[in-house]
Amino acid sequence: MAFPYWTASVIAVVLLGSVPLGAQQAGDSTARRQQQTLDSLAAAVRDLQARLDSAGRSPAAPAAGQAGPRTGAYMNVGFVAITNGGWSSEPDVGSLQRGDHDPQVRGFTIPNTEITLDGAVDPYFRGFATILFKLNPEGETDVELEEAYALTTSLPANLQLKVGQFFAEFGRQNPQHPHSWAFVDQPLALNRMFGPEGFRSQGVRLSWLAPTSWYTEAMVGVLNSYGGTTFSFRSPESSEIHGGEVAERGANGLGDLVIVPRLATSFELTGTQTLLMGASAAFGPNNSGDDARTEIYGADVYWKWKSATAAQGFPFVSLQSEALFRRYGTGARASVDDPQVTLPGETLNDHGAYSELLWGIRPRFVAGLRGDFASGDDAAFAVETRADRYRVSPNLTWYPTEFSKIRLQYNHDHRSGIGRDHSLWFQFEFLLGAHASHKF
Repeated sequence: MAFPYWTASVIAVVLLGSVPLGAQQAGDSTARRQQQTLDSLAAAVRDLQARLDSAGRSPAAPAAGQAGPRTGAYMNVGFVAITNGGWSSEPDVGSLQRGDHDPQVRGFTIPNTEITLDGAVDPYFRGFATILFKLNPEGETDVELEEAYALTTSLPANLQLKVGQFFAEFGRQNPQHPHSWAFVDQPLALNRMFGPEGFRSQGVRLSWLAPTSWYTEAMVGVLNSYGGTTFSFRSPESSEIHGGEVAERGANGLGDLVIVPRLATSFELTGTQTLLMGASAAFGPNNSGDDARTEIYGADVYWKWKSATAAQGFPFVSLQSEALFRRYGTGARASVDDPQVTLPGETLNDHGAYSELLWGIRPRFVAGLRGDFASGDDAAFAVETRADRYRVSPNLTWYPTEFSKIRLQYNHDHRSGIGRDHSLWFQFEFLLGAHASHKF
């Protein structure tokens, strides 16, 4: 970027015009002061020119033995807190609202507060971290490292590498944090497939941005298969899926990790409409038996219309949908309810979907409607977490500013063999400091 010399001259003349000349009466001292002022302005212009020139160049690799830029000395710090309150016809709210960040008691709870850190490490990496604090249903504080990862910034051929702990990029909502959700709670289908905390683990993800005129990105993640946040794989809580004792099995090779491929593309349908589509999968071991494996498949679509005369992004209409299918292969295993009973090896099939429609009525007011369901086939055992259920949820959200949010949501739930329940939830959220942006 060039900074024309004549522009600098005009600035200098304008600034100098504020200095009283008094040419007829000024002595040598006045002339010297004017000359010093001109010299100072010229030096400032040269410095500005150098800064602009350097900003337009890509950072070169530091020479051997020479320290690079101190980009790691600065970072953005943000804090976001969510408070939920309300009532449900189900006294055991946790049996109805199974998400870790859902309302789980009658009354009030704080299911999610986050401290976020992000910044440039050096010319080659950016770092991100999310530290989570929450109050559990007993009112005790839980702390966890939700995400901590680095992203490359200068790989060739439109490649990017992510390494650390992060949410698996499966579908639209799983990688999102609760403060960016359009509804108070986790969709039933995602809870069925990924468990209460969503699907995240430690590993690497490689992505490639295709050199097309529209957005197309292919990616594949390789993640650890063990832990409480790998619900459909080697999770300690996997008995909730297969009904048997958990088999002890380690990671002996690549086949004992979870592979997560995804392909996403988007394009403009018209000048006011955008469509994004994606397909995802996850393959890995589960701990119902020594050779048992899980496969999950998903498809997602997001459509948005925004008025050509929109003010502050309103009015708009958007539709987001995801459909998921899980094939969970089990081995012969002892029943967790009665170790004397051996459950046969079988394949458990579950599926689910949700659709959420948002209408940005006017600046800062958004109305929403979501319908979702989850279902599982018959098995040699019965477990409540695989029972058929559906939910319908209308809500209304008001954003006083971009730093706060107030939401009211009603849930109509139906659980097979149990019946219907009604819940009304209030949510308040506020944000302090900077916070990383989220994908469109």
